[in-house]
Parts: sequence; C-alpha cells; structure tokens
Amino acid sequence: MAFNTLTAQEAAEMINNGETVGLSGFTAPGTPKFITEALAEKATREHEAGRPFKINMFTGASTSDHVDGALSRANAYNMRAPYQNVPDLRKRINAHDCHYFDRHLSEMAQEMRYGTYGEIDWAIIEAADINDKGEIVLGCGVGNVPTYAQIAKHILIELNDKLPKSLLGMHDVYMPLDPPYRREIPIYSPSDRIGSPVLRIDPRKVAGVVRSNALDGVKPFTEPDEVSKQIGSNVVNFLLGELHAGRLPKDFLPLQSGVGNVANAVLNDLGLANDIPTFEMYTEVVQDSVINLIKQGKCRFASTCSLTISDDMMREVFSNMDFFHDKFVIRPSEISNNPEVIRRLGVIAMNTALEADIFGAVNSTHVLGTRMMNGIGGSGDFTRNGYISIFSCPSVSKGGLISNIVPMVAHADHSEHSVDILITDQGVADLRAKDPVQKAETIIENCAHPDYRPLLRDYLRLGKGGQTPHALQAAFAFHTAFAETGDMRNADFSRFA
Repeated sequence: MAFNTLTAQEAAEMINNGETVGLSGFTAPGTPKFITEALAEKATREHEAGRPFKINMFTGASTSDHVDGALSRANAYNMRAPYQNVPDLRKRINAHDCHYFDRHLSEMAQEMRYGTYGEIDWAIIEAADINDKGEIVLGCGVGNVPTYAQIAKHILIELNDKLPKSLLGMHDVYMPLDPPYRREIPIYSPSDRIGSPVLRIDPRKVAGVVRSNALDGVKPFTEPDEVSKQIGSNVVNFLLGELHAGRLPKDFLPLQSGVGNVANAVLNDLGLANDIPTFEMYTEVVQDSVINLIKQGKCRFASTCSLTISDDMMREVFSNMDFFHDKFVIRPSEISNNPEVIRRLGVIAMNTALEADIFGAVNSTHVLGTRMMNGIGGSGDFTRNGYISIFSCPSVSKGGLISNIVPMVAHADHSEHSVDILITDQGVADLRAKDPVQKAETIIENCAHPDYRPLLRDYLRLGKGGQTPHALQAAFAFHTAFAETGDMRNADFSRFA
C-alpha cells in the first residue's frame, strides 16, 4: 500500500495533548529529528494561546537536541523515561517540570508490553528505507522500537535521506515472547543473529511518512586528559593481571563499555595493549574508539544497540559499508542488555561512577545525591550479570573540591554486592572475597586521592561495630562540608568522636 507523504508540521498536528509517544533509536542515533522539532513548535504555539500541551515520551535511551532539547525548551513533557542526557531536559527534571523515572534499559520494552505504563498512542520511527509491506530498514539505533511499533495505535515514519539503504542487514530485530511463553534467547556468541534484518510493522497503522535529511549530530569526544589516561591504563593493567593469573580465558571475553571520555580512554588503551588478544564486544553503545579498534583489527566484532559515533566517523562507515557490514549487528535494547545473554557470554562490564563509597556502593546518577545527571542507563544490566563488574571514576572532581570516594554514597544505584572492581586514577581496588572493612581499607588506600585518605580513615575509625561499621551521624559529612563551604576537605570528623 502507498503511504501518505506529510510535512513534519502536518505530522505534529496529529499528536494531541496528553498522548503517549514511543520513539525509535538509542542515544541520538535512530531517533527522529524533524517531527519532534515540529511537535515542539506546536507546543509553544499552544502554550502561547493559553492551551495546555504536554505529552508522555518513551524512548530507547537518551536522544538528542532534536528531541529532548527542543521538547524540553517548549515545556512539552509531562512524563519521560527511561534515560536522558540533554541539559535542557535535566533542568526540567530537577525543577520537577517533568516527571522522570529512571529504569534499567533492559526492562523498559517488556514492561511496556506487560501494560505497566499504559497505552502508546504514537510510535515515531526513523527509517533508512521502507516498502509497501511495512518492512523498515532502521537507522543506526534500535532501542525499544519493535515493542513501541507493535503496541502503538498509530505510526509515523521519518524517512531519512542521509541514511544509506545499505544499512539493510546490519540489524537483528528480535522480540522475545512474554511469560509464561518465553524461551531462551539463543545467542551464544556476539555475532549470532536470531531475528530479522528489518522491522516489520502493520502498514495499516502508518499515518504518514515525513522526509528528513539530517545526521545524528554526535560530536567526537575530546582527547582523554591525563586523569582519564591513567584510569584507562589502570583498567588495562588489571585486565592483563586477570589474564596472566588465569582468571580470564586466554582468548579473552566480550567487553561492554559505557559512554564518555573515560570509557574511550579505556578502549584506546586496550587497542595499544599487545598482550590483550583480539576481542569481541557485547555492548549497548559503540563509540568512535570502537570503530578505530575494528579498523586496527583489535576488535573482531561488535554487537550493540546503537552506533553512537560522530558525524565524521558515520560518514566514513557509510562510505565503507562493504568493510563494516560484517563487523556489527545492531539489536533492540532488551537483547543488547539482556541479563541472560550477558551472563551466558561472560561479558566484562566496564561502567563509570559519579561517586563510590568506601564499602563499594556506587552512585551513577545523582550529583551530590539530589540532582539527576543522566540516569542509570544499562549499567545495572551489565553490572549485575557481568563476568567481572568494573566501575571507574576520577578520584576527585572540581580541582579537588569534591572527593568521588566518600564515606557513604548520597544516592545508591549499585550496591556493594554488584561491584567487583573499583578503579580511579589512583589505582585499583579488587573488592572480591573481602568483607566490608577490608573493602574500605582497600578502597581508601588504592582509589582515594591522597588529600582525602586521612579523612576517610578518620571516618572508618568512627564506626561502632557491626559488619559494615558506618558512623551514621557522620556518613554525609563530606557532602555537608561541600554544601556549607564548597570544599569536602573541610569535613571535620572530630566533632562526631
């Protein structure tokens, strides 16, 4: 059947106040661009006319300024989930102008199918190609769109002329059955394919097609600074130690890596480490550094949910599709982040923390315990199921005014039961087979900045017994000192003695 061709403005006019929208994509790649910007313009007009206009938005993960930026500036969100990283949206969330709830990314799609979050009125899908039978070649990110497309009442397609039709074959679209009919997910190697190269939708639900022509706008990460380089070196040295000790198989294991400069520094160092064998990745996001590892022959294959690469790197990939076509597979997030598969494959999980406490708990979402930064993302999916679970962060921030190793995390995303290894620029704390006090001593000695080690030891001495000897009256003295003086080094534990 032939689909109606619409302008972005015509498509936006179909979406009404209070409705729920599900988007394709995972991070910026694969997310729509023109329709969401037109929707923001509509929200602004409605507000200026004195009429309410807010929607509920579900995605795969974060999006881009085309989505979360434009719609947040227009104050067009009532509710948003499951992950975000755009400053304009972050301001709305922390001001309670937008109801945001943070979910493990592997759980979002199945919870939508279970009916946890109600109905989806619209699915908006970015496509590289579509035929009359409703077979869509998706863009460079999949996310939760197989579920959103299945349960949505109506579908809008954004056909992006910047995406080559040669993306056909890069995707593996698979949706498991829901309980009690679910079977095992038959992935036994990162390169296994178990689904379809296209997303199949009901063409009768398509309200129209909008043409677009924009790349994702992902900027390359800055070159790693000295702290990031040191963290990267410490991670690689730890993995080499595990390899030489026989705790990793000699042909290595698949890697997962979070996003950001520290993650890129780690991957860059892995590429330079001659003793690390060639490896595969089973991860949620592929960044520029992974493309370089593939070109070097260090990474043989990458299973991902999104090619979150810079526009320049994207152009390079698109112009060399014959080379890259068998080096990737792009999956839905409930598969890329699936606990069953992560545990089966023995994935080495590498994620970043905002802060960690001396007993091994990690805060990865809330600055100083209150202000949402981005969200938990997929870190929990991999951390709780990885062969080895590594968290890394700088030992200090803001020139030393903040210690990222604290007595007690001000917001807990990952308990000490999930964190095997903690790594900072100062060193490595192996927390395995240690009781809480042994963990604390190891973290203070190996991961805390020298300026904060005496203070952290003072705190540990305050503990009045119990297996985990927190001194609750002093647990947030670092955070309180920063709030009152702007410097955590001013924490005074003597008054609690």
